[in-house]
Amino acid sequence: MANQAQIDRILKELSFCPTPAQETLLYDTSRIVLVAGGERSGKSRTGAIKLLTRLIEGKLYWLVAADYARTKAEFDYLCEGLEKLHFPYVASKNVDPGEIITLDNVRIVTKSAKDPHRLAMEAPDGIVGCEASQLTYEDYLRLRGRVAEKRGWLHLSGTFESSLGWYPEHFLRWQFPNADGARSYSLPSWSNTVIYPGGRTDPEMLALEASCSKEWFSERYGGVPVPPSGRVFTEFSNAIHVGLGGLFEFDPSLDIYLWVDPGYGHYYAVEVVQKRGEHIYIVDEVYERGLVTSDIITVCQQKPWWKKVVGGAVDVAALQHQAMPAVVEVWLKEGKLHLRSQKVRIQDGIERLKTFLKVNSLTGQPAIHINANCKGLISELGGCPSPEDGQTRVYKWRTDREGNVVGEVPDDKNCDAIKATIYGLVDLMGYSTAQRRQPIIKFFPGKER
Repeated sequence: MANQAQIDRILKELSFCPTPAQETLLYDTSRIVLVAGGERSGKSRTGAIKLLTRLIEGKLYWLVAADYARTKAEFDYLCEGLEKLHFPYVASKNVDPGEIITLDNVRIVTKSAKDPHRLAMEAPDGIVGCEASQLTYEDYLRLRGRVAEKRGWLHLSGTFESSLGWYPEHFLRWQFPNADGARSYSLPSWSNTVIYPGGRTDPEMLALEASCSKEWFSERYGGVPVPPSGRVFTEFSNAIHVGLGGLFEFDPSLDIYLWVDPGYGHYYAVEVVQKRGEHIYIVDEVYERGLVTSDIITVCQQKPWWKKVVGGAVDVAALQHQAMPAVVEVWLKEGKLHLRSQKVRIQDGIERLKTFLKVNSLTGQPAIHINANCKGLISELGGCPSPEDGQTRVYKWRTDREGNVVGEVPDDKNCDAIKATIYGLVDLMGYSTAQRRQPIIKFFPGKER
């Protein structure tokens, strides 16, 4: 690991005079550093220089982004920096993929998260995540896993696209001492005094502030997230309920339950669940708009877990006939699957899910775990933008203009996967420990038990 004297020497040879905000993160020795940069804050150059200060520590480094094009800024800054440091190197003309090789065989390779198989090749000594806020949580988990073998480092840099998702969540979490050994920093736009000589009070910065909302300015220029007010499930956290094990597979030795909330104009949500001891694992989901029950059953039947489905739960409204067969009848006829249903009051259902999201003080674990692929449920809980359009679509309480909660019932929207989860929890686990029971299951015909 480069010491302060080495970093000083490299910065001098680069003729780079960091701002106070840049200097702090360049000298940080944490294995994981997350930078929330405002637009034009110099975050890409800083990420490249961070790699240059640690170049002699290993032989393989990655530049990773949501696609190859987003690695170009850091790639170009690295080439420029190597020339100033008088490091002989050869570099590809393009970044899709791209590679820089120095005379002593140090390689810097570009990677696209669109090809996760390439992220499983080799083990780098360090990774720079370019425009990292546009990486998914699964991408982050993969990158974290890749640096584990060599105890490598991870430098993540990006501008908030919204205040939802793993990136702003980890930014807030890593502002304080944590078990990940990570640190997070804001690199506001006005810290780049080359572009904004007046800093925070630069006339152009004040004009930008006047032209947009307080939340947008804080996210895009200040590098500080502003989470939406009124979330129903404030207990939810990607780090806790998805966590480093967030890409777990279903266990083929255990039964599968389907928890269903039908829809057409809104989402038809099917949460795919296994019970492991006293813990609930949501291993997959089907989250589709514009499909009828028959279509959803067809989708489910193509999944590898379908043959392990033994039962499930559905909204009580699925018993109704509305000029067509009831939803439960379609599931029974076409899927040979019996779904149970019961009336669940909104407040009771919310409280039941909250008890599973709550972290046990003895084990440090919640009672429910969600696969990172279940973006419908995670987005409704407030853990990521909507998988449909990337917008913020969270299950929220009704609020007034100041953001104060009004009433005792949330808005009845952005809760399809949440409702499915609530129906299933109440059916399988009851309202309390004492009420838990083994569900009555109708098995597939001819299936021996």
